[in-house]
Amino acid sequence: QVQLVESGGGLVQPGGSLRLSCAASGTIFSSNTMGWYRQAPGKRRELVARITPGRLTNYADSVKGRFTISRDNAKNTVYLQMNSLKPEDTAIYYCQTQGLRTGMDYWGKGTQVTVSS
Repeated sequence: QVQLVESGGGLVQPGGSLRLSCAASGTIFSSNTMGWYRQAPGKRRELVARITPGRLTNYADSVKGRFTISRDNAKNTVYLQMNSLKPEDTAIYYCQTQGLRTGMDYWGKGTQVTVSS
């Protein structure tokens, strides 16, 4: 059973920074592509960033240059460093991966990020 647990969310002022963490268990973490998604009120869940086992990365255009996804395979953890935060970054941020055996999607429960003065 794959389990993903996000942490690090909170309230931050515009221009500030947060670092989200996602701890994974129940999978061969180093073989998983990991993603961060977010969902703001009234909007669809969207991909924010993704990192492959080979550490290739993809970012939504809206966060390029501001967010950095990384992974520490020894800790089974993926991170999302968020800098220069904007109010429109306010959302629940979810960690995501796919099961290696079936390709089934797995999601964390999310962590709230609020960017406000």
